[in-house]
Amino acid sequence: MGAFIVRRLLGMVAVMFVVSFLVFVIFIKIPGGDPASRMAGKNPLPQNITNIRKQWGFDKPFYVQYVRMMQKTANGLVPGKHGQYDVLRSFDTRQDVAHEIKRGIPATMSLCIGAAIIWLFFGTLVGVISAVFAGRFSDRAITTAALIGVSMPVFWLGLVLRFFLAEKPNDPLFPDGGYVGLTVDPVEWAHHLILPWFCLSILFIGFYGRVLRSNMLDVMNEDYVRTAKAKGLGPKRVLLKHVLRNSMIPIVTLFALDFAAVLGGGAILTETVFDLKGVGWYAAQSVGGLDLPPIMGVTLYGAFFIVFFSAIVDIFYVWLDPRIRPS
Repeated sequence: MGAFIVRRLLGMVAVMFVVSFLVFVIFIKIPGGDPASRMAGKNPLPQNITNIRKQWGFDKPFYVQYVRMMQKTANGLVPGKHGQYDVLRSFDTRQDVAHEIKRGIPATMSLCIGAAIIWLFFGTLVGVISAVFAGRFSDRAITTAALIGVSMPVFWLGLVLRFFLAEKPNDPLFPDGGYVGLTVDPVEWAHHLILPWFCLSILFIGFYGRVLRSNMLDVMNEDYVRTAKAKGLGPKRVLLKHVLRNSMIPIVTLFALDFAAVLGGGAILTETVFDLKGVGWYAAQSVGGLDLPPIMGVTLYGAFFIVFFSAIVDIFYVWLDPRIRPS
């Protein structure tokens, strides 16, 4: 078990390295990716571009630039180790990337945690109802609603919700975007996030409901379920203890990875539409300007959560079922 955990942790480090290197190389090589030209402003003199390139080290080989950027990223995560100014900074705004990411984390965490609770609860509820009433009208109605939810783009749904519920000239039901900190005003915090929570969770509710329905229908035909019924156990106990419990294993995997993906940048469209100014919003602004340091920082931030939760799921499975432990 210990050796498996060590291997997974080493794998996390390897994945982070590969992701950071690929992102760096791609943005260095794409057209218009020269940061010196962008930093020099409009209609710059060639000498200005040359001076900026030399000052920032853009004239060095790309692998030297990569090592410097990783050093500055590490310094930003451990303030004060190599001096206040030796940190990863945006080429366009000159702001500390680590500081900007940390500033956006509360909004992103609030959005993702609230939406995750909603989609896990209602996705499970939808899946159970569909499986119990499989083939009936309620199952077909829920299936249709789930497909509609999965098919609606997040940006479109967000704009529709804002138009009808937040942009009414007289007495709107919800605030028109923005974020209020939980410690500032808990009521306004939830009030500002209700629409973003619903907008982000609607896609996952339909998907989780369909996956859970399929799993439960398969488990209902297993021998141990028929044995439990033959023993005289009540339908509710069989459903909850035997069917639902075993059907939730794939859902746990999906939830961990989906939550990590959303937390690591999957909420970009939702944050942008509702102007939440979280990490996703910061990533969108950086991509629009081809600003490499923020893109690198946000990518590493997202990759960390994805590989971390993936490792947690693997370790949890190994602890739960010794049969899958590597020899």
